[in-house]
Amino acid sequence: MTPTQLTLPTPDDWHLHLRDAELLPTTVPASAEVFGRAVIMPNLVPPVTTVEQAMDYRDRILAQRPEGSSFRPLMALYLTQKTTPETVKAAAANDEIIGFKLYPSGATTNSAAGVTDIDALDDVFAAMAAERVPLLVHGEVTTADIDIFDREKVFIDRHLRPLLKRHPDLKLVLEHITTKDAVEFVCSASDNVAATITPQHLLMNRNDMLVGGIRPHNYCLPILKRREHQQALREIAVSGNPKFFLGTDSAPHAQSRKEAACGCAGCYSAPAAIQLYAEFFEQMDALDKLADFASGFGADFYGFPRAAETMTLERKPWQVPAIIQTAVGPVVPYWAGELLNWQIAQQK
Repeated sequence: MTPTQLTLPTPDDWHLHLRDAELLPTTVPASAEVFGRAVIMPNLVPPVTTVEQAMDYRDRILAQRPEGSSFRPLMALYLTQKTTPETVKAAAANDEIIGFKLYPSGATTNSAAGVTDIDALDDVFAAMAAERVPLLVHGEVTTADIDIFDREKVFIDRHLRPLLKRHPDLKLVLEHITTKDAVEFVCSASDNVAATITPQHLLMNRNDMLVGGIRPHNYCLPILKRREHQQALREIAVSGNPKFFLGTDSAPHAQSRKEAACGCAGCYSAPAAIQLYAEFFEQMDALDKLADFASGFGADFYGFPRAAETMTLERKPWQVPAIIQTAVGPVVPYWAGELLNWQIAQQK
């Protein structure tokens, strides 16, 4: 029998885009009201490449934190071809820096400054392994000869396996995984390797983006894959394997930039993030596994204490807003206008 209430430790979001400036008054409260901690992506314009830039960005985020909130943004630095071992050491010495984000150049939004030659950064990866600074990876190749649906698998085979062979002590998170290949890679790797999974990749496959017309608000990168890959993600998420945990990859864009001839990639899931995961875990008859996935395994992997505070979800249907009004114009959230079975009852 499905419970009518579910209490879990305050969850954490281990992959979050807040953007900057005029969007922060919308995005920060949306996540701070749900999550205790969040890993903040550094793909701003210009990108956040130094500890000093990250601390300035963190201050801008904290300025928008709701009164009484203890939400903690954990800052990632943007890895470039110019990143040095000295920058790694500076990051390791700052408790508010969680790691470095590897974007292959051109892989996603604001990734033009990303890495073009992974092998050339071996001294940086050696420093990260020595300092125990995690590498957070957007795992896709970007060369035009590789089909967009194969980019994750090719990246794993071409880059990640050799990288971990050269640096077996490197702590690595393969973010927003989308394929059976990624699941198998993480499962077979050492305990230094983990992965995050988004709500959209658990709840949807590419049919939900393409069948019956193109649905731009379901378009994200890495792109939604075949049903068989979705099923592999669904099974591992409820398996209790501690290598897999919550990371929304919530990424807002103005409606006008999504509904365009060349629409932006990203699903803004923050307004309903934990409720979407609860929806999925209920579908899988695995609500008892949600607490570890959302509130435990990520903290364990990164070496943080699990939250002492709790959140209670109530099984009471509600409708996700069709539009979120922001300073950059209307934003259409993920699952807009649709019903979800769970809502937040209380936090303490």
